[in-house]
Amino acid sequence: MKKILVTGCNGQLGRAINKEYAGESVEIINTDVAAGDHIVACDITSIDEVMKLAREKKPDVIINCAAHTNVDKCEEQWELAYKINAIGPRNLSIAATEVGAKLVHVSTDYVFAGDGTRPYVEYDTPAPISAYGRSKYEGEKFVQQFANRYFIVRTAWLYGDGKNFVKTMLKLSETHDELFVVDDQVGSPTSAVELAKMIHFLEPTENYGLFHATCEGDTNWADFTEEIFKRAGIRTKVNHVTSEEYARMNPASAKRPAYSILEDFMLKLTTDYRMADWHDALDVYMKEMGY
Repeated sequence: MKKILVTGCNGQLGRAINKEYAGESVEIINTDVAAGDHIVACDITSIDEVMKLAREKKPDVIINCAAHTNVDKCEEQWELAYKINAIGPRNLSIAATEVGAKLVHVSTDYVFAGDGTRPYVEYDTPAPISAYGRSKYEGEKFVQQFANRYFIVRTAWLYGDGKNFVKTMLKLSETHDELFVVDDQVGSPTSAVELAKMIHFLEPTENYGLFHATCEGDTNWADFTEEIFKRAGIRTKVNHVTSEEYARMNPASAKRPAYSILEDFMLKLTTDYRMADWHDALDVYMKEMGY
């Protein structure tokens, strides 16, 4: 039976991966920083812990869903961000190579500057503008350096079972008649369910390398919020503001890419697989939440 080790199993993608593989003839070894029911404690920033676990469990596949994703806190906690987002993938890559496992590593649109005028493809040169983006890019480079068989999967605007933009907006609407949301940052909202499906498709293959994996289509945060409210039957007004205007109202320490659209170029070029349109994926997600 194939053994798949999942790091960061309590996160949005980790949970989606577990649901995606449920009922299949595979053994899922769930790990996170803290142990729990059917969860093995593993600090991916510790090479000793990672190697010990890999040698003991001998997984066929490692799916790295662990990351420090709080963009603002990464500015204040650069060393921690680097340990989790760069050293962690390095350690997992070394372990994967030793035990002969494939590695699926999840990265982000934040590796790009966000000043483009067309969707970013896999061969575009990263130029991160935040600590989070820099740490994730270093993680990618470590995977390419130390892993023999790997898939680096970049995604964007992820939402799923856990804290995310969709739930934040719904929660805010309960206590606000109007909200101020930026409309000059564009990207492709991507469901963790859709990303898990894509990983499940790619993982058994030998089609290694770097892939972008976002839902089809694009929008901005304000329009995205309006689509969420429309599906939920919420009448809270969405005021469109620029990033500069929003920063004056809510000072943040990290720069965000203005243009975050990723083209799933390699996926389309090398396979017949297609991600769902973001509207359709949002419909599924909202229905699951009871809207």
